[in-house]
Amino acid sequence: MPAERRSARGRSAVGRFPSVTFGFGEDTEEEKEEPKENNVKKGNACKEWLRKVCPCCCPKHDDVIDTEVTLVDGLGKEDGGNGERPVPDDKEIDEVLLKVKSIDLLKSKSGANRTEHHTHLYQSDNLIIRRGQSFEMWITLSRPFNPSSDELHLDLKTGPLAVVAKGTHVIIPLVAKLEGDRWEAAVVKQEVKKIKLLVNSPTTAVIGRYQLTVETNNQNGSASSTHDPANDIYILFNPWCQGKYGHLMVNSPDDQGVLEGNWSGDYSNGTSPTVWSGSVEILEEYHKKNGTPVKYGQCWVFAGVVTTVLRCLGIPTRTVTNFSSAHDTDVSLTTDVYLDENLEPIEYLNVDSIWNFHVWNDCWMARKDLPPGNGGWQAVDATPQETSQGTYCCGPASLAAVRYGQVYLKHDTGFVFAEVNSDKIYWQKNADGTFTQIYSEKKIVGISISTKAVGSNERSDITHLYKHPEGSNEERIAVETACSFGSKAKAYSSPTAQDVSLEVTLDGDGPKMGKDAELMIKLKNSSSQQRSVSLHSQVSVMYYTGVHKATVRTDTTDIEVLPNEEKILEWALEYKDYKDKLMDQAALMLTVSGRVKETQQILATQFSFRLRTPDLIIKPLGKAVVGKKMSVEISFTNPLPQVLKAVIFHVEGLGLMTARKINYGDIGSHASVSLTEQFIPTLSGTRKLLASLDCKQVRQVHGVSDITVEEKSNAPL
Repeated sequence: MPAERRSARGRSAVGRFPSVTFGFGEDTEEEKEEPKENNVKKGNACKEWLRKVCPCCCPKHDDVIDTEVTLVDGLGKEDGGNGERPVPDDKEIDEVLLKVKSIDLLKSKSGANRTEHHTHLYQSDNLIIRRGQSFEMWITLSRPFNPSSDELHLDLKTGPLAVVAKGTHVIIPLVAKLEGDRWEAAVVKQEVKKIKLLVNSPTTAVIGRYQLTVETNNQNGSASSTHDPANDIYILFNPWCQGKYGHLMVNSPDDQGVLEGNWSGDYSNGTSPTVWSGSVEILEEYHKKNGTPVKYGQCWVFAGVVTTVLRCLGIPTRTVTNFSSAHDTDVSLTTDVYLDENLEPIEYLNVDSIWNFHVWNDCWMARKDLPPGNGGWQAVDATPQETSQGTYCCGPASLAAVRYGQVYLKHDTGFVFAEVNSDKIYWQKNADGTFTQIYSEKKIVGISISTKAVGSNERSDITHLYKHPEGSNEERIAVETACSFGSKAKAYSSPTAQDVSLEVTLDGDGPKMGKDAELMIKLKNSSSQQRSVSLHSQVSVMYYTGVHKATVRTDTTDIEVLPNEEKILEWALEYKDYKDKLMDQAALMLTVSGRVKETQQILATQFSFRLRTPDLIIKPLGKAVVGKKMSVEISFTNPLPQVLKAVIFHVEGLGLMTARKINYGDIGSHASVSLTEQFIPTLSGTRKLLASLDCKQVRQVHGVSDITVEEKSNAPL
C-alpha cells in the first residue's frame, strides 16, 4: 500500500502533531463533538502512542537520536466497533519501526579511527579521517537488526547545496563484501541491538565537513535519524594514498581569500605582517569575520597560512625561502637593469627586481596533466605578484620542469624559473634612445633555497631541486632552453675578455640596527698593466621585494689598480644617514658600477643587505607539565639611541597558549626590559613558544623557545 510520510521531530515541532494521523481513519464530525471526558481519554491514548513512537515529544529521556518516521497506511485499523483506536503494544511498534537510538563514531584521539588516519594530534573532538581509508562506527538500534528484512544506509552531505552528481551528497549502502575505493559499508559485528560498521571512502571523495544521518527501512516503514553536529565527519586529503588535489584561496585580490597583502609600510588599518607568529590567529580572525580578508600579509605570512591549511587538509607541504629571488615582469626570463649614458640607474624602466628573499610553498602531488617524471614537489606561490590566466595565483609548477628549464609546462613554470635561475642583464642607453647589453651576472639569482629540515630546526638546502650547480653545462643549457621561450631570446652577449673584476662583500653576520653599516668593495686587476677605474656607488632603501623606495647616498671615486693587484675599498653608511628612511625589513641595496679607462670595460654589481634587529629572549621559568601553570620571561634590549613608542608584544604557542597581545608602552633608548607571562600547557612533548615585538621605530623582532612539556602525573598525592 502507498506509504504516507509523517514526521516526529523535537519539541519545537510539537504544534504540528494535530495534523498527523499515523495511518488511522479520519475523525468524523460526531467524534469532534464528543464530551470532554472522552476527549481527555482519547488524549491520554494519543499521549501513550506518542511516548512510544516519539519520545522527544513525550520524553522518557532514554534516547539520544531523534527520528523522522514513515509508516505504511492501514496499520492498526483493526479497531473496535465504536471507532476508538487501540493503543499498540511494544511488539507492534518494534515491527513497525527500526529506529536509530545512538551513533558512536569511535572518535577518541587515542582510538584506531584517529590514530590510523594520522589525525590524533588535531585538537578537535570530532571524527577527522582521510579519504581512501576505512573507518569504524557503532549504531545502536531500537531492536536487533535483521539483514534479511531490514535495510540501512548512511547519508552524508557537505556544502550548502549537496548534490549526488557532484559528490557532495553521498548515500552509502550496506554491502556483503567491501571492494575498496568507493563509498560502501559492511556490518562486521553485531551485539543484540548494536551493529558495528566498517565504512570505506574513495580516494576521490570531496574534502569537507559532512553531516551524517542514518536511514532504516523495512516492509512496514522507514525512519531517519536527525542531524547531530557532534556526529559531523571531517574528511581530509590523504598523503598516504594516491589522489587529486584542488584549488586553495589564500590571497584576497580575486576570491576574498584569507589574507590581504600590503607592502606600503602603513598598516594602521590592520596588523603589520611582521607581527604574526603563527597561522591560527589569522585563520580564526578570518572565520570570525565571516570570510573578510585579514589585514595584512606579505610573502612569509601567505606561505605560512598555505602550509597550515594544506597540511590540515592532508596535503604534504613545506615552506620554501629563496634568497636573492628575481621578479620578472615582462616574461623575458631575465632580470633587466637599465642605465643611462652616465651609468646611472633609470628608475622608471627598472621594473624587474630582485627581492632580498621570497617565500612560497612546495606541495607534493601527482601531475597526470604533465609528461611522466614531473610529479612530486610542486611550487605554489600564494603571494599576489602577477596574474596567471587572469587570477593572482602561481603554480603548481613542477620542480623537475623548473630544473630543466621546461618553462612551457604548466602552471607558471617560467615565472618560478626566473625567480630561481634568471640571469641579470645590464643595458646602457645609447644616444639614439636604443639600449645595448653591456654586462650580465649569471650567479646571483636563487641562492640558498631553503626549507626547514625534517625533525630539527636546521636549514635544509634544496637548491639542487630547483636548478643544476651554478655554471655547470647542465645549468647553462637549462637557462638557454628557458630563455628561448622568453621575450628576449637573443639578449645574451658574446663572451668578452675581462681583466678587472668587481665584488662587494660583508664581514661576519652583517651590520646591526642602530649601528653604522660597513661593507667592502673589492677590485681585482688580473692583467699585467695598470688599470684606472671610475666607480659610481648608490645606496638605497629597499622594500624586501627589491623595489626601490629612496636613495640614501651617492658617491663617485677614481681608483688606480696596479698590475695583478687586489684592492679593498672600505665603504660605510652611518646610522644618522639611514635612521629615518628604513622600511620593515631594514633592507638596503648598494649599486656599484664603473668603467675601466684603458679598455672601456663595464663593471656593475648590486649588493643587498639588511640591518640585523635584536632577538627577543624567551626563558622558561619552572617545570612544564600538562595542566600545570607555568611562566616564561621575555626580555629585550632596545638597540636604538631613541625611545620606542607604543610597543606591543605578541606571544603564542601550539599546546602552550593561544595568541596573546600585550600592550607594553614605551621603551627608552638602549633600555632593557622584561615581562613575565603565565599559561597552562595542554599538550605534551616539545613545543615552541613564539614571541614578536612591534612598534613604529623597529619591526621584525622575534624570539622562539623550545619548551618540553611532560605528561600530567596520575600518581596519588
